[in-house]
Order: sequence, then structure tokens, then C-alpha cells
Amino acid sequence: MNLNFLSGRQIRKIREYITAYLMIAPATLLIFLFGIFPVGFALYVSLHKWRIKQGKFLGLTHYRKALGNLAHVLLFGLTAAALLGGYLLVRRIVKNVKEEGGRKDWLLLFPGALFSATVLAFVRWTILLLPEILAIADKIWGKEKTRELFARLLREAFFTPGVQGAWRLFLFLFAASILLLILLLYLIRSSRRFSQILNFTLIWIIVPVGLGLLWFNVQSIQSVYREAVAAGEDPGIWVQVITLTAGVLLLVASWFLWKSATHQTKTFAFVWRILAAISLMIGAWLLIGELPTVIAVGDEDMWTGLKVTVFYSLGTVPFQLAFSMFLAILLFQNLWGSDIFRMLYFLPYVTPTVASAAIFRQLFSNRYQAPMNQLFLKLGMEPQQWIREPQGVFSMLAETMGVTLPPWAGGPSLALVVIMIYSIWTYVGYDTVIYLAGLGNISTPLIEAAEIDGAGPWEKFRFIIFPLLSPTTYFLSLIAIIGTFKAFSHIWVMREASALGTTDTFSVVIFSEFFEKLRYGYASALAFVLFAIILSLTFINQRVQGSRVFYG
Repeated sequence: MNLNFLSGRQIRKIREYITAYLMIAPATLLIFLFGIFPVGFALYVSLHKWRIKQGKFLGLTHYRKALGNLAHVLLFGLTAAALLGGYLLVRRIVKNVKEEGGRKDWLLLFPGALFSATVLAFVRWTILLLPEILAIADKIWGKEKTRELFARLLREAFFTPGVQGAWRLFLFLFAASILLLILLLYLIRSSRRFSQILNFTLIWIIVPVGLGLLWFNVQSIQSVYREAVAAGEDPGIWVQVITLTAGVLLLVASWFLWKSATHQTKTFAFVWRILAAISLMIGAWLLIGELPTVIAVGDEDMWTGLKVTVFYSLGTVPFQLAFSMFLAILLFQNLWGSDIFRMLYFLPYVTPTVASAAIFRQLFSNRYQAPMNQLFLKLGMEPQQWIREPQGVFSMLAETMGVTLPPWAGGPSLALVVIMIYSIWTYVGYDTVIYLAGLGNISTPLIEAAEIDGAGPWEKFRFIIFPLLSPTTYFLSLIAIIGTFKAFSHIWVMREASALGTTDTFSVVIFSEFFEKLRYGYASALAFVLFAIILSLTFINQRVQGSRVFYG
């Protein structure tokens, strides 16, 4: 290709970019094959009826079965977030163009459109190819299964007319976008041209995808509405969806008003924004009051699993972090044998999970001779069922005091508390080691200066050590919350049927749907619900706790 219209410096930059992208290409390919593609395939499975083999397209049926009409509300929220993200990107581009005064930057809109079309064309090719590959299972039915037969059918799948046409379109768009990019790099000398191209590409992807999701959601609701009318039932889906969506939008608007009130310098502007935010919150609460009715239609096992997971997370993360910070501060002192204790505390983390969970299962067995029951007897207390006990611990404590609690206030079951104890015992050592590393980064002269000023142990911890450990605490809390929502192995080993599902977390429910009931499509939908919950918790944690992290 003739590059005479480019200067030597520009050619060197292009070569550097090409070299860099070729260097990261293998890693990118691995991430796509073993990271992005499995997630996309799971989404594909969740939209179909799938028992061993692919069935018919069901759309949002699995999500509606799990969440009720809340699935449509959440999809509306995802659509609104996509369109809002596109709007914010447009604002950023306009701001950048005004700052640099480069009107030619708007020409980058065209390579951005081509790049986005290339990405969407690749996704289309993948979606067209998947059914052809999955159909190989039907084609080899009743035939001798050989490597040559599978290779031939796989090759035929790739060269199907529709798939081949989609692949040619992808290659054409990719080549055209590269050529147009090289041309505009010569015409536009802006320092932000690559970031602008990326922003334009994201806009061209996000906005069409958002509009497509909006159309798909409306069509799904209309389909459910028609089915309800045909069955002679009350089609209240539009009322519920509109009510809940309006409540969520009012809640978001109240949050923006409340946040803007903190930046006001005049009393009147501050007061009316606060009052308006409170009014919108009340309206949102009244509209969201429809939520229990909507949730009641969803999968009871899923909501029970989510409740158990929340109990498990709240009962492990705070204690785990508190104990590990306390142990780290103790072990950080120049004590005799501190290295031995560091190793002992870390051993539970490196011990095989199945083995240690099985031992805990025996320690907390319901047998009269079990170690924990023997300890209770020596302390003058009654032996317990432990991992077989489905009753909530708060209800059990209330019964000893002659008080009866309502079912919702019973708290986690005793069986789940045993699993919590195991989880704390396992991960305290790991968190302690990370906290020790954080303590090692705290400036010693800073603590010595505080001691000279008369600060005691509590003042040093409260005003120096704890704030400077906030990055470590933020990291550990984030990892711990995600870990509790993904926990499975030890829970599966320690669970008992007599606990009546009070130890079945969200991950256990997904595993049961996938491997025991063989409902692959529904299990994939539940997995995406869990993915959305973890993503939301990560975002909330980043907004709430991340803003308070002190990096020194």
C-alpha cells in the first residue's frame, strides 16, 4: 500500500500501533474465546428453550419466569442506561471539540460508524454461525461418529451461504474502516483523534443496541399481553411495568436533585431542591409499592436463594474483615513467633475446600458425640442439629426467652450460620496477609510524629492506621462481596436436605437447575440475573465506599 502522503513520523506511529496490537492479539484472542464468548453464548442459551439440545426461541420467557414482570422493568432500565450513556458520550465529544476548536474532528464520525458496523457485523456472523454448528448434533445422529465426519460438517457450517455472506460483509467493513482511518489520520492532526474515534464507535454501538432493546422489550410485553387476553386473564402487565418504571425514574430524578442541592450557594435553591427530591422519593416509594405483587409471580426458589445469599454475605464479610484487621495489627508487632502464626492463619485458605468443609461437617454434626455438641453439653447447654437445623437463629434465641418472632425476622438458619463460620475461618488468613501488606506501606515517621504529639493506641488507629488502610479495606470488601455471591463448593459439601433449602444460595439454585433439572436455558437466565446483581453491588460499592478511599 502506498503511504507517500504520510510523513515519516506518522508512518512510524502507525507501525508502532500495528506492532503493539499484534503483540496483544494472542491475549485478546484468548480473552475473547474463554471470557467474552462464553458470556455471549450463555446469553444466547438463556433466550432459548434448551434441554441438552437447542429448542425454540423464547425471548424473555425465562427471565419473566424468574423475575415476573420485573424483567421487563429492568430491561427498560438497561435501555435507558444505554441511551443515557450515548447522550453523555455526545456531550463529551462536543466539549472536546469546543476545547480544541477542531471542527474536522466531526469527520471521525464516519470511521466510528464503520468500526461499529464492523463490530455488529461480527456479532451477526457469530449469531448466524452458532445454530449451524449446534445443528451438527442432529446431523451425526445415527451415523458413525468419526473425526472426519465432524470436520466435514464443521466446514460445511462455516461455508453455509448465509454464514459466508455475513463473513464477507464483516471483512469488507473491517478493511473499509481501516482505510478510512488511515486517510483521516492524515487529514486530522488532533491529539485526541483516537479517543474521539473510540467515542464515536461506542455511540454508534450503544444507541442502536439501546433502541433495539427497547423495540424487543415492547414486542415481548405485547406478546404477553395478547396471550393473557386470549386466555381470558387480566393483562395487567402494562400497568405494572409502567408503574414500576415510573417509580424507578422518579427515584433516579430525586437522587440527581438531592446531589445537585449540595452544590447550591443560595438558601432558596438549596431548600426547594431538597423538598423536590423528598417529594419525588415519596412518589417513587408509592409507585414501587407494586413490587411485592410483581415479585410474588417470580420463581420462589430464586428469591429464597437470593435471600440466603444476602444473609450469607452480611454474616461473613463484616466479621471476616474485622477479625483479619485485628489479627494483622497484632501480627505486625514485633512479637515472638509472629511468623509461625502468619503461616497458621493462612493455612485454612490453602487447604482443599472439599476436605476442610467435610471436616467442618463432622465437627458440627447433629450426632450426640459430635465435638460441638460435646462442648455444648460441658457448658450446660442443649445439643443442636447444626447443619440440619432450618430454624432461624434469631427465632431460636427468642424462644429461649419466651418470645415468638414473625417468620421474616427469624434471620439465617443455624445451618447457614455454620457455613458462615467456615467461610470466616477460611478467608480470615488471606485477608490478614493482605492487611499486613497494607500496614507495611504506612509511613513509620507519620506514626512516630503522632506518638510525639501524645496520640495513644486508639488515636493512632482511628486517625492514621484505619484511614490509610482504606484502599486495602475497599479491595478486600469488594472481593469478599463478589465471592459470597459466587460461593458454591463448600456450601454444596456442607448442605443437608433436612435444612429445607435454608442453605441454598443463588449459586446452588443455578447449579441445581443446570445439572439436576437439566434446564440449561433457565439456568443461564438465572446466571445472568446473578451477574447483574454482582455488577450492581460492585457499582454501588464503588460509588459509596470507593469515594471514601484515602490513597495518601
